[in-house]
Amino acid sequence: MIDSSPFGNTGHQSTRVIFGAAALSKMSQVDSDRVLEVLLEYGINHIDTAAVYGDSELRIGPWMREHRKRFFLATKTRERTYDGARDSLHRSLERLRVDHVDLIQLHNLVEESEWETVVGPRGALEAVVEARSQGLVRFIGVTGHGTRVAAMHRRSLERFAFDSVLFPYNFTMMGIPQYAADVEALLKMCRERGVATQTIKSAARRRWQNGDERKASWYEPLRERDALRRAVHFVLSRPGLFLNSSSDASLLRDTLDAASEAVQAPDRAEMEADVARYAMEPLFIPGVSDTI
Repeated sequence: MIDSSPFGNTGHQSTRVIFGAAALSKMSQVDSDRVLEVLLEYGINHIDTAAVYGDSELRIGPWMREHRKRFFLATKTRERTYDGARDSLHRSLERLRVDHVDLIQLHNLVEESEWETVVGPRGALEAVVEARSQGLVRFIGVTGHGTRVAAMHRRSLERFAFDSVLFPYNFTMMGIPQYAADVEALLKMCRERGVATQTIKSAARRRWQNGDERKASWYEPLRERDALRRAVHFVLSRPGLFLNSSSDASLLRDTLDAASEAVQAPDRAEMEADVARYAMEPLFIPGVSDTI
Protein backbone atom coordinates (compact mmCIF):
# COMPACT_ATOMS: atom_id res chain seq x y z
CA MET A 1 0.00 0.00 0.00
CA ILE A 2 1.31 3.41 -0.96
CA ASP A 3 0.74 6.07 1.67
CA SER A 4 -1.32 9.15 0.97
CA SER A 5 -0.98 12.64 2.36
CA PRO A 6 -2.95 15.91 2.23
CA PHE A 7 -2.19 17.67 -1.05
CA GLY A 8 -1.61 21.04 0.54
CA ASN A 9 -4.83 22.78 1.48
CA THR A 10 -6.84 21.32 -1.41
CA GLY A 11 -8.66 18.81 0.79
CA HIS A 12 -7.47 15.91 -1.37
CA GLN A 13 -5.55 12.97 0.06
CA SER A 14 -3.11 12.22 -2.77
CA THR A 15 -0.95 9.15 -2.97
CA ARG A 16 2.65 10.09 -2.22
CA VAL A 17 3.52 8.93 -5.74
CA ILE A 18 1.78 10.94 -8.45
CA PHE A 19 1.65 9.45 -11.93
CA GLY A 20 3.81 11.53 -14.26
CA ALA A 21 1.77 11.20 -17.46
CA ALA A 22 4.58 12.46 -19.67
CA ALA A 23 5.19 8.70 -19.84
CA LEU A 24 2.22 8.48 -22.22
CA SER A 25 3.42 11.15 -24.64
CA LYS A 26 4.37 8.72 -27.42
CA MET A 27 2.34 5.66 -26.42
CA SER A 28 -0.48 3.98 -28.27
CA GLN A 29 -3.88 3.85 -26.58
CA VAL A 30 -3.49 0.13 -25.99
CA ASP A 31 -0.20 0.59 -24.13
CA SER A 32 -1.60 3.57 -22.22
CA ASP A 33 -4.54 1.46 -21.06
CA ARG A 34 -2.07 -1.08 -19.67
CA VAL A 35 -0.44 1.70 -17.66
CA LEU A 36 -3.83 2.67 -16.23
CA GLU A 37 -4.24 -0.86 -14.99
CA VAL A 38 -0.96 -0.51 -13.09
CA LEU A 39 -2.19 2.71 -11.49
CA LEU A 40 -5.41 1.02 -10.42
CA GLU A 41 -3.49 -1.98 -9.10
CA TYR A 42 -1.39 0.21 -6.79
CA GLY A 43 -4.18 2.61 -5.88
CA ILE A 44 -2.58 5.72 -7.41
CA ASN A 45 -5.17 8.50 -7.31
CA HIS A 46 -3.40 11.53 -8.80
CA ILE A 47 -2.40 12.09 -12.45
CA ASP A 48 -0.14 14.89 -13.63
CA THR A 49 0.00 15.73 -17.35
CA ALA A 50 0.56 18.81 -19.52
CA ALA A 51 -0.57 20.30 -22.80
CA VAL A 52 2.93 19.87 -24.21
CA TYR A 53 3.30 16.19 -23.27
CA GLY A 54 2.69 14.88 -26.77
CA ASP A 55 -0.41 12.66 -26.89
CA SER A 56 -0.63 12.28 -23.11
CA GLU A 57 -3.91 14.18 -22.65
CA LEU A 58 -5.44 12.29 -25.58
CA ARG A 59 -4.45 8.96 -24.03
CA ILE A 60 -5.90 9.91 -20.63
CA GLY A 61 -9.19 11.11 -22.12
CA PRO A 62 -10.77 7.68 -22.72
CA TRP A 63 -10.02 6.68 -19.11
CA MET A 64 -12.01 9.57 -17.71
CA ARG A 65 -15.42 8.26 -18.74
CA GLU A 66 -15.14 5.45 -16.20
CA HIS A 67 -12.43 6.59 -13.81
CA ARG A 68 -12.70 10.39 -13.46
CA LYS A 69 -13.82 10.20 -9.82
CA ARG A 70 -10.82 8.05 -8.91
CA PHE A 71 -8.23 10.66 -9.83
CA PHE A 72 -7.14 14.13 -8.86
CA LEU A 73 -6.42 15.34 -12.41
CA ALA A 74 -3.74 17.95 -13.07
CA THR A 75 -2.49 19.46 -16.29
CA LYS A 76 -0.27 22.39 -17.26
CA THR A 77 -0.10 25.23 -19.73
CA ARG A 78 3.15 26.53 -21.20
CA GLU A 79 1.41 29.63 -22.54
CA ARG A 80 2.31 33.00 -21.00
CA THR A 81 -0.48 35.30 -22.18
CA TYR A 82 -4.14 35.45 -21.22
CA ASP A 83 -5.39 34.38 -24.64
CA GLY A 84 -2.82 31.62 -25.00
CA ALA A 85 -3.46 30.14 -21.57
CA ARG A 86 -7.25 30.33 -21.93
CA ASP A 87 -7.15 28.56 -25.30
CA SER A 88 -4.63 26.01 -24.03
CA LEU A 89 -6.84 25.11 -21.08
CA HIS A 90 -9.92 24.67 -23.26
CA ARG A 91 -7.96 22.38 -25.60
CA SER A 92 -6.78 20.37 -22.61
CA LEU A 93 -10.35 19.94 -21.35
CA GLU A 94 -11.41 18.71 -24.77
CA ARG A 95 -8.49 16.31 -25.06
CA LEU A 96 -9.00 15.01 -21.54
CA ARG A 97 -12.77 14.70 -22.12
CA VAL A 98 -13.63 16.42 -18.84
CA ASP A 99 -15.54 19.54 -17.86
CA HIS A 100 -12.89 20.62 -15.37
CA VAL A 101 -9.45 19.72 -14.05
CA ASP A 102 -8.54 19.71 -10.40
CA LEU A 103 -5.26 21.55 -10.90
CA ILE A 104 -3.95 23.78 -13.67
CA GLN A 105 -0.24 24.59 -13.43
CA LEU A 106 1.82 27.32 -15.05
CA HIS A 107 4.48 25.20 -16.69
CA ASN A 108 8.22 25.84 -16.11
CA LEU A 109 7.85 29.41 -14.91
CA VAL A 110 11.47 30.34 -14.23
CA GLU A 111 12.63 32.98 -16.72
CA GLU A 112 12.27 36.58 -15.53
CA SER A 113 10.73 37.94 -18.73
CA GLU A 114 8.18 35.13 -18.89
CA TRP A 115 7.32 35.58 -15.22
CA GLU A 116 6.60 39.28 -15.76
CA THR A 117 4.31 38.44 -18.67
CA VAL A 118 2.46 35.74 -16.76
CA VAL A 119 1.69 37.84 -13.68
CA GLY A 120 1.16 41.08 -15.60
CA PRO A 121 -1.94 42.48 -17.28
CA ARG A 122 -3.58 39.98 -19.64
CA GLY A 123 -1.12 37.35 -18.51
CA ALA A 124 -1.65 33.61 -18.11
CA LEU A 125 -2.30 33.96 -14.39
CA GLU A 126 -5.32 36.14 -15.10
CA ALA A 127 -6.68 33.47 -17.43
CA VAL A 128 -6.39 30.59 -14.98
CA VAL A 129 -7.86 32.65 -12.13
CA GLU A 130 -10.81 33.42 -14.38
CA ALA A 131 -11.08 29.72 -15.25
CA ARG A 132 -11.22 28.91 -11.54
CA SER A 133 -14.10 31.34 -11.07
CA GLN A 134 -15.89 29.59 -13.97
CA GLY A 135 -15.45 26.13 -12.43
CA LEU A 136 -13.09 24.92 -15.16
CA VAL A 137 -10.27 24.41 -12.65
CA ARG A 138 -10.30 23.99 -8.89
CA PHE A 139 -6.72 24.86 -7.97
CA ILE A 140 -3.73 26.65 -9.47
CA GLY A 141 -0.06 25.64 -9.28
CA VAL A 142 3.33 26.51 -10.69
CA THR A 143 6.15 24.25 -11.89
CA GLY A 144 9.74 24.56 -13.01
CA HIS A 145 13.14 23.08 -13.80
CA GLY A 146 16.72 24.20 -13.20
CA THR A 147 18.61 25.52 -10.19
CA ARG A 148 16.74 28.84 -10.05
CA VAL A 149 13.30 27.30 -9.75
CA ALA A 150 13.01 27.12 -5.95
CA ALA A 151 13.88 30.79 -5.57
CA MET A 152 11.46 31.73 -8.35
CA HIS A 153 8.70 29.68 -6.75
CA ARG A 154 9.13 31.68 -3.55
CA ARG A 155 8.77 34.85 -5.58
CA SER A 156 5.66 33.44 -7.27
CA LEU A 157 4.14 32.56 -3.90
CA GLU A 158 4.74 36.10 -2.67
CA ARG A 159 2.81 37.37 -5.69
CA PHE A 160 -0.07 34.88 -5.69
CA ALA A 161 -1.51 32.17 -3.42
CA PHE A 162 -0.62 29.17 -5.56
CA ASP A 163 -1.94 25.84 -4.29
CA SER A 164 1.06 23.75 -5.36
CA VAL A 165 4.65 23.93 -6.57
CA LEU A 166 6.76 21.40 -8.48
CA PHE A 167 10.56 21.28 -8.67
CA PRO A 168 13.53 18.86 -9.03
CA TYR A 169 14.53 17.01 -5.87
CA ASN A 170 17.08 14.20 -5.64
CA PHE A 171 20.35 13.42 -3.90
CA THR A 172 22.65 14.99 -6.48
CA MET A 173 20.59 18.15 -6.88
CA MET A 174 20.41 18.60 -3.13
CA GLY A 175 24.20 18.35 -3.10
CA ILE A 176 24.37 21.81 -4.71
CA PRO A 177 24.59 24.12 -1.65
CA GLN A 178 22.71 27.13 -3.03
CA TYR A 179 19.99 24.99 -4.58
CA ALA A 180 19.56 23.05 -1.34
CA ALA A 181 19.28 26.28 0.62
CA ASP A 182 16.68 27.63 -1.81
CA VAL A 183 14.68 24.40 -1.62
CA GLU A 184 14.70 24.44 2.18
CA ALA A 185 13.48 28.04 2.18
CA LEU A 186 10.75 27.11 -0.30
CA LEU A 187 9.66 24.10 1.76
CA LYS A 188 9.44 26.26 4.88
CA MET A 189 7.23 28.76 3.07
CA CYS A 190 5.04 25.98 1.69
CA ARG A 191 4.59 24.39 5.13
CA GLU A 192 3.56 27.74 6.58
CA ARG A 193 1.08 28.41 3.79
CA GLY A 194 -0.29 24.92 3.17
CA VAL A 195 1.10 24.69 -0.35
CA ALA A 196 1.53 21.19 -1.82
CA THR A 197 5.12 20.30 -2.76
CA GLN A 198 5.67 18.02 -5.76
CA THR A 199 9.06 16.74 -6.79
CA ILE A 200 10.42 15.51 -10.10
CA LYS A 201 13.57 13.75 -11.31
CA SER A 202 13.86 11.38 -8.34
CA ALA A 203 15.09 8.61 -10.65
CA ALA A 204 17.62 10.72 -12.56
CA ARG A 205 21.11 9.31 -13.05
CA ARG A 206 22.54 12.02 -15.31
CA ARG A 207 22.03 13.66 -18.67
CA TRP A 208 22.47 11.39 -21.66
CA GLN A 209 26.09 11.24 -22.71
CA ASN A 210 27.32 11.55 -26.30
CA GLY A 211 26.52 8.34 -28.10
CA ASP A 212 23.96 7.14 -25.55
CA GLU A 213 20.73 5.73 -26.89
CA ARG A 214 18.04 8.13 -25.79
CA LYS A 215 14.75 6.47 -24.88
CA ALA A 216 11.57 7.69 -23.21
CA SER A 217 13.09 10.28 -20.89
CA TRP A 218 15.21 13.31 -21.79
CA TYR A 219 17.64 12.26 -19.03
CA GLU A 220 19.20 8.88 -18.29
CA PRO A 221 17.36 7.27 -15.36
CA LEU A 222 18.55 4.89 -12.70
CA ARG A 223 17.51 1.38 -13.69
CA GLU A 224 19.16 -0.82 -11.08
CA ARG A 225 16.35 -1.79 -8.72
CA ASP A 226 18.08 -1.19 -5.37
CA ALA A 227 19.49 2.16 -6.45
CA LEU A 228 16.07 3.22 -7.71
CA ARG A 229 14.52 2.15 -4.39
CA ARG A 230 17.00 4.29 -2.47
CA ALA A 231 16.29 7.24 -4.77
CA VAL A 232 12.55 6.86 -4.18
CA HIS A 233 13.01 6.57 -0.44
CA PHE A 234 15.27 9.63 -0.42
CA VAL A 235 12.25 11.66 -1.53
CA LEU A 236 9.45 9.89 0.34
CA SER A 237 11.31 9.82 3.66
CA ARG A 238 10.84 13.59 3.70
CA PRO A 239 7.34 14.27 5.09
CA GLY A 240 5.12 16.35 2.85
CA LEU A 241 6.91 15.67 -0.42
CA PHE A 242 5.14 14.06 -3.35
CA LEU A 243 7.09 12.13 -5.97
CA ASN A 244 6.02 12.49 -9.60
CA SER A 245 6.95 9.30 -11.42
CA SER A 246 9.39 9.22 -14.34
CA SER A 247 8.46 9.85 -17.96
CA ASP A 248 10.04 6.44 -18.62
CA ALA A 249 7.09 4.11 -18.04
CA SER A 250 9.36 1.08 -17.77
CA LEU A 251 10.33 2.36 -14.31
CA LEU A 252 6.76 2.75 -13.06
CA ARG A 253 6.24 -0.63 -11.42
CA ASP A 254 9.65 -0.63 -9.72
CA THR A 255 8.96 2.90 -8.46
CA LEU A 256 5.59 1.88 -7.07
CA ASP A 257 7.03 -1.25 -5.50
CA ALA A 258 9.66 0.87 -3.74
CA ALA A 259 7.01 3.31 -2.54
CA SER A 260 4.91 0.41 -1.24
CA GLU A 261 7.66 -0.69 1.15
CA ALA A 262 8.25 0.73 4.61
CA VAL A 263 10.03 3.95 3.69
CA GLN A 264 13.27 4.72 5.48
CA ALA A 265 15.76 7.46 4.69
CA PRO A 266 18.78 5.81 3.03
CA ASP A 267 22.17 6.24 4.66
CA ARG A 268 24.22 9.04 3.17
CA ALA A 269 27.05 6.56 2.63
CA GLU A 270 24.73 4.39 0.52
CA MET A 271 23.68 7.35 -1.59
CA GLU A 272 27.26 8.48 -2.08
CA ALA A 273 28.18 4.94 -3.11
CA ASP A 274 25.40 5.00 -5.71
CA VAL A 275 26.70 8.31 -7.04
CA ALA A 276 30.13 6.79 -7.53
CA ARG A 277 28.92 3.41 -8.81
CA TYR A 278 26.50 4.81 -11.39
CA ALA A 279 28.42 7.99 -12.27
CA MET A 280 25.45 10.09 -11.15
CA GLU A 281 25.46 13.84 -11.80
CA PRO A 282 23.05 16.70 -11.15
CA LEU A 283 20.79 17.33 -14.13
CA PHE A 284 21.12 21.06 -13.59
CA ILE A 285 24.29 22.96 -12.73
CA PRO A 286 24.36 26.74 -12.26
CA GLY A 287 25.90 28.45 -15.24
CA VAL A 288 26.55 25.16 -17.04
CA SER A 289 23.35 23.20 -17.71
CA ASP A 290 20.39 25.02 -16.23
CA THR A 291 17.75 24.19 -18.82
CA ILE A 292 16.23 21.05 -20.32
